[in-house]
Amino acid sequence: MLYQLSYQVIFVFVCIGYFLNAGANIIAFINITTLFFNFFSFFCTSFIYAFNNQIDNKKMNIVLLGYMASGKSFIGKKLAETLKYDRIDLDDFIESQEKCSVKELFEQKGEIYFRKVEHLHLKTLLKNKQKTIISLGGGTPCYYDNMTLLTEDESIKTIYLKVAIPELVRRLKNEKSQRPLIAHIETDELLTEFIGKHLFERSSFYNEAEFVIDANADVSEIIEDILLKLF
Repeated sequence: MLYQLSYQVIFVFVCIGYFLNAGANIIAFINITTLFFNFFSFFCTSFIYAFNNQIDNKKMNIVLLGYMASGKSFIGKKLAETLKYDRIDLDDFIESQEKCSVKELFEQKGEIYFRKVEHLHLKTLLKNKQKTIISLGGGTPCYYDNMTLLTEDESIKTIYLKVAIPELVRRLKNEKSQRPLIAHIETDELLTEFIGKHLFERSSFYNEAEFVIDANADVSEIIEDILLKLF
C-alpha cells in the first residue's frame, strides 16, 4: 500500500511539473521525482523494519475477551499469524489439563467447580506465557479477580471484542448444543432475551478491557483496528 501511494505521489508531481513548465525541463523533473521515489522507498523500508522490530521487542500477552461467539478464537488465530505470536484458548487449555471437555465439567461437577479451575489455569497461563494471544471463555472476566489479574499487569493488553445482540443470536442459534449455558433455550426469541440480559450483566466486566473493538466488522478490519490500537 505504501508503494502504491509513492507512485501516486510521483504521478501528481509529474503532472504539476508538466503544467507549470509546459513540458520544459521535464527530464530534469523526472530525475527529481525519481530521487523522491528512492527516498520514499527507503522511508517505507525503514518504517516496516521499525514496526517489525517494535513487535519483536514487545513480550506482551494479548488477551481477547467477549461474549460467546464474539470471534475470540478465530480472531485470535488470525492475530497470532499476523504478529507471529503463540496462541491458546483458555477453554482448550482447561480441557487438556482436566482431561475433560468444558461441557462435561459443567454437567458433572457444576459451574462453581469450573470457575474455580478456570481461575487457576488462567493464572498458570499468565505466569508462564509471553508473546501469546490468549482467548478467554465468555464468562472468565466475570469471576474471582480475573479482570484485576489482567488489567493490573502492564505486560498484558486486554481487548474486548464487542458484537451486537442480533449478530450474536445469528451465530449462536445453530450451536446451542455445544454451549452449556444456552443448550436449554428453544426459540430465537428466548435466545435473544437471554443474551440481552446476560450481556447486560457481563458488560461491566468486559468494558474494563484496555481496548474495545467493534467485532461486527470484517475480520481484516478487526485485525487492522487491533494493530492500530496496540502499536
